[in-house]
Amino acid sequence: MRLRNIKGAQDIIRQSCYYIDNPKNYKGKFNELFTNKNDIEIEIGMGKGDFIINKAISNPNINFIGIEKYPTVLLKAFKKLDNYKLNNLKIICIDAKEIDEVFSKEIKKIYLNFSDPWPKKKHADRRLTSSIFLEKYSKIFKDDYVIEMKTDNKKLFEHSLVTFSQNDYIFDEVNLDLYTNLNEDNIQTEYEKKFVNLGMPIYKLRVIHKICKK
Repeated sequence: MRLRNIKGAQDIIRQSCYYIDNPKNYKGKFNELFTNKNDIEIEIGMGKGDFIINKAISNPNINFIGIEKYPTVLLKAFKKLDNYKLNNLKIICIDAKEIDEVFSKEIKKIYLNFSDPWPKKKHADRRLTSSIFLEKYSKIFKDDYVIEMKTDNKKLFEHSLVTFSQNDYIFDEVNLDLYTNLNEDNIQTEYEKKFVNLGMPIYKLRVIHKICKK
């Protein structure tokens, strides 16, 4: 689906108190931006913001950072935030491939919700669960690596099972149909609501990579 470009979108989102205009300046010291030492969790590909906003509302003692590539999409997220005052939420507009240029050993958990499946084999390295991206993530976690993923795309789910396994992740949760046994703490994304209404299965993974502590 082609995104409708909105003229001046970048300038508009810069006016929000939630927006971080120069994220690379905070590399390794995002806790200073939040002015506390609480854990930091990020969502890569936050879209219109339903998931990350509700996560921040439900977990005031955790800091959240939403990451989205497209300013036009973020406009809708910022419009929702007009109704809130959340001190534990910030938003960055970058391409996911820059993730290790922005963070360094400070992230507790990564959420990957309904990421682009990049179905063509030649584009496999662009998938957010490819080994290339898993290597980038390894540079930004502060402790054990924890990733939660939801998708409607079976092939992406299967690909992710393989890449996580190849990179020494342990499967903490593997759910082939999330809504057959739904946890009360599940927070929906915009896409998730759409796919559930269509009766499509939602696949979920939660994986952990234990680091060796000397």
